[in-house]
Amino acid sequence: MKHAASALTLAGLLCAAAVAAPPKAQPQKKTAAEILAASPAADWRALDPDNTLLMELASGQVIIELAPRFAPAHAANIRALARGGYWDGLAILRVQDNFVTQWGDPDGEDAAKARPLPAGAAARLPAEFSVPLDRIGKAAGFARLPDVDGWAPRSGFVGGFPVAADPKTGKAWLAHCYGMVGAGRSDTIDSSNGTELYAVIGHAPRGLDLNITVVGRVIKGMELLSALPRGTAAMGFYDKPEQRTGIQRVRLLAEVPAAERPALQVLKTESATWTRLLDARRFRGGWFVHSPGHVDICSAAVPTRPTPP
Repeated sequence: MKHAASALTLAGLLCAAAVAAPPKAQPQKKTAAEILAASPAADWRALDPDNTLLMELASGQVIIELAPRFAPAHAANIRALARGGYWDGLAILRVQDNFVTQWGDPDGEDAAKARPLPAGAAARLPAEFSVPLDRIGKAAGFARLPDVDGWAPRSGFVGGFPVAADPKTGKAWLAHCYGMVGAGRSDTIDSSNGTELYAVIGHAPRGLDLNITVVGRVIKGMELLSALPRGTAAMGFYDKPEQRTGIQRVRLLAEVPAAERPALQVLKTESATWTRLLDARRFRGGWFVHSPGHVDICSAAVPTRPTPP
């Protein structure tokens, strides 16, 4: 019986290995830079001005693309907050090494001092940790990766956002990759409303997936958030007001005069160029001695570029 059990165990391991086999190596012909340089114009898209935030710091601009397909209530509230100038003059409150940069109202926990919400913004929203998987089917352009993801049975990209999914539960959700933006909450799961936001600046904390509403991603200016001085208080908060980085203002791109809007394009993750780019990252040549033959949703950053003239 022991031999039979051993054989069954081995068979099971071999089956698991077969399922988890990475894509077969392919001859590397072009670098990622060459693939992007040869990409057709149709493989790129413009930013949606109604779902793009422009945060201005003294050091420069941070551009955040919202994800209303995955967090519609939060995206709508964030738009209302931006239109009402909610973050103007507030601050970055927390920078925790290898984790997050967080911003909002320093007096947000004090009802007597907290900045009032502008018209149209709600104080409380439902948690939006996931959406039905069928919402991001072929119609939404789910570019599924063949590579194994240890955090979910399926993973891929929708509209440039890293997405994980589980057919058994029928859920899909945005993954906590570098540059992703989430809505801070307290112990109560429906306590986030978008007034307090954070960007991931370290190794992908995927354990936060399905526990916090992810609302978008930074597509430009990550270096301005990730290079800030680390907070010295617990969890990376600044313990002195003078340590905080001030936010000059946050606007929707739609409210910025057209001539002043950052002209950027994002590579479509349902495009042939994106597929070729992923293969160039799996099977590397040149300097690389070992080619990994693997990518995951958090190591495959979606490119942006200035809009061509």
